[in-house]
Amino acid sequence: MNAHKIETTLTDNGTLLLKDLPFQAGDSVEIIILKRNYQQSESNPYPLRDKQPYRYDDPCEPATPLEDWEALQ
Repeated sequence: MNAHKIETTLTDNGTLLLKDLPFQAGDSVEIIILKRNYQQSESNPYPLRDKQPYRYDDPCEPATPLEDWEALQ
């Protein structure tokens, strides 16, 4: 399935015009129309902006020291 999303607004007479679709003439398409629900969120939409990135000096190092692994003894 090749999905394509467009956000647009209906005209005064309720007409919907879709232009520049990425499909060829003669292609069979399925149209699903959903009403957009615009609710302003009070939370930060970018919670990681200006945060320090995590740093992994040795990401392959075991989380537990080898002495604590009973199965290895």
